[in-house]
Amino acid sequence: MAKRELEQFNIDIFKLKSGNYDYQFEIGDAFFDAFEESLVEKGSGIVKVSLEKTETFIKLNFNIDISVELECDRSLDLFDYAISTIKELILKFGDEDEEISEEIMIISRDKQRINLAQFIYEFIMVSIPMKKLHPRFNEEDDSDALIYSSEDESEDTPDSSSDEDDIDPRWQKLKNLK
Repeated sequence: MAKRELEQFNIDIFKLKSGNYDYQFEIGDAFFDAFEESLVEKGSGIVKVSLEKTETFIKLNFNIDISVELECDRSLDLFDYAISTIKELILKFGDEDEEISEEIMIISRDKQRINLAQFIYEFIMVSIPMKKLHPRFNEEDDSDALIYSSEDESEDTPDSSSDEDDIDPRWQKLKNLK
């Protein structure tokens, strides 16, 4: 089933003439099942691909708009995470397949078709945050964080004039060691 699921992402580039082409792919749970040890098991959405073919290269623009189910690192609850990203990939024609950078690859001139499934999968995986938190855990309102400062920080500043009477007697002995 895995290979059959990924066949829908094939594009016969050998038959294409120079010009622009648009493709649309639906992503579902079976897509993520096709990849071993995937971080995502469930997800759905649409991936739109604009392909521009010339004599020397193919330029692919991916517009990914999907929702995946993630497990919260803090509570282990499942939640939906929306991914909306635009990526670009350039495939240059050459003698043999080679990856130059993350955005540029060389493919052989006699290549008949390309399969976009691996590229789409990788773009989705890099869009998933390292720290997966359920939306109910707002990062700015982190009430579980340890606080290392006093309630009134103006007392800790060197410019503030505080009375000697306000000092805890336990600290007073340490102050005398100066």
